[in-house]
Amino acid sequence: MKKLTLALLFALSICSLSAQGYQPSEEVRRSQEQFSEDRFGIFIHWGIYSMYAQGEWYLQNAQGIQRDEYAKAADAFYPHRFDAEKWVAAIKASGAKYVCFTTRHHDSFSMWDTAESDFNIVDATPFKRDVLKELTDECHKQGIAVHLYYSHADWSRDDYPRGRTGWGVAGRNYKLMSWDSYFNFMNNQITELLTNYGPIRAMWFDGWWDHEEDATPFDWHLDEQYALVHGLQPSCMVANNHHVTPFEGEDIQIFERDLPGENSHGLSGQAISKLPLETCQTMNGMWGYKVVDQNYKSAKTLIRYLVSTASKGANLLLNVGPQPNGELPAVAVERMYEMGEWMAVNGESVYGTTAGDIPQQDWGCTTRKGDRLFVHIFELDYDMLYLPLECKVVSAKALEDGKELKFQRVKGGILLEVGKVQDKADYVVELVTK
Repeated sequence: MKKLTLALLFALSICSLSAQGYQPSEEVRRSQEQFSEDRFGIFIHWGIYSMYAQGEWYLQNAQGIQRDEYAKAADAFYPHRFDAEKWVAAIKASGAKYVCFTTRHHDSFSMWDTAESDFNIVDATPFKRDVLKELTDECHKQGIAVHLYYSHADWSRDDYPRGRTGWGVAGRNYKLMSWDSYFNFMNNQITELLTNYGPIRAMWFDGWWDHEEDATPFDWHLDEQYALVHGLQPSCMVANNHHVTPFEGEDIQIFERDLPGENSHGLSGQAISKLPLETCQTMNGMWGYKVVDQNYKSAKTLIRYLVSTASKGANLLLNVGPQPNGELPAVAVERMYEMGEWMAVNGESVYGTTAGDIPQQDWGCTTRKGDRLFVHIFELDYDMLYLPLECKVVSAKALEDGKELKFQRVKGGILLEVGKVQDKADYVVELVTK
């Protein structure tokens, strides 16, 4: 595979536009609209770290580990049960509309046939298959949009400038550090990803925080890199999981492990922008496969988290960490199918909705689509529910079976006769308003 320097040079030639103030192209705006309609995607964290079964940060977290010893896992990485068709079928069955796949995580291992490094799934493993190609082809076939995760940080390469993490990784030669070399390496890889794998709806970056201002000040030259992305695929959006206010040239704002406006994990304290929003969350505890982490959230919890995310006007990107043999964990697949069963009945209260009129309450939350206000009831101790609404309610019905529900107009809103709501992940009531 030849290096795609012509495409790189072309994209970089338009980088000066970003300095004049970024304005999303019409193609990006259409992608943003489609993205906001989707509301639900599946995140895939998979690499040779799955061989150690200790999560995706194992190279960093295992104190004093040798980089070259860690890399030997590639020689035994043979995910013979990987089946792109089954993966995408499970993703589609969950009700998710897009997938975000980790092409290269912080350990530097590339999950595609890259010409920029031999440390990849085709050249360094006995598997010899380009799993990214198989997966993207299947996604395009089954109508699932593709987003690609790409790490800015790198714990293995000698030309990556030393950051806050990866200090304990033994075997790196920091004397060989060269930002120009590493920057060109990344952009050449990004060029491959946006040239050889069909339509990519978003590039999802991670690792900027490794050189954040309060640690080691650093210029990532993001304007050039974002221009590269937009130049190669004009409809491709840029997202960056940097945990701060969005930068010029970004098309999606990401929140990690928290809903927009919340910050229980200390990663999402930034202000909410006007960009399309996305919350990424794990199905269990880790992102990458960890053998002892079997604490999967229940389907009820996951459905409520998805709905709560939509009630904030945001998407949920829900993570699954595949096993080293290439299979999605059975529990994860079970949860995906359970979510899909609920979405098959109630999906219209999630897809294409905006934040509802009433913010999150102890009983649940709301979403809106045009003149339809969806009331999502999680827990209710009484048969009646007071809803403070300024709009006029014309009718009310249960979404699951179309049963008409009675309501009374009272001062400041309505009193909705719900009846007993028990053992349900989310009882959805549709109000037609005007």
